[in-house]
Amino acid sequence: MPSTSSSDAQHWFKSSHSGGNTTECVEAAYLGESTAIRDSKATEVGSLLFRPGVWGSFVSALQDGRLR
Repeated sequence: MPSTSSSDAQHWFKSSHSGGNTTECVEAAYLGESTAIRDSKATEVGSLLFRPGVWGSFVSALQDGRLR
């Protein structure tokens, strides 16, 4: 998956699955039809970019407990 810079996404938001911890969370941004995610405490590392079908599969796998 290609990486996208922080400046590519204008509206990063905290993932609802990050709980109440504001220092260790996953942020996401919608970029057209794709979704980018990044670690909020290491934004300089970049982010991962998911196409729509791949993003849906990733979220489903997380919800089903197939990824740990």
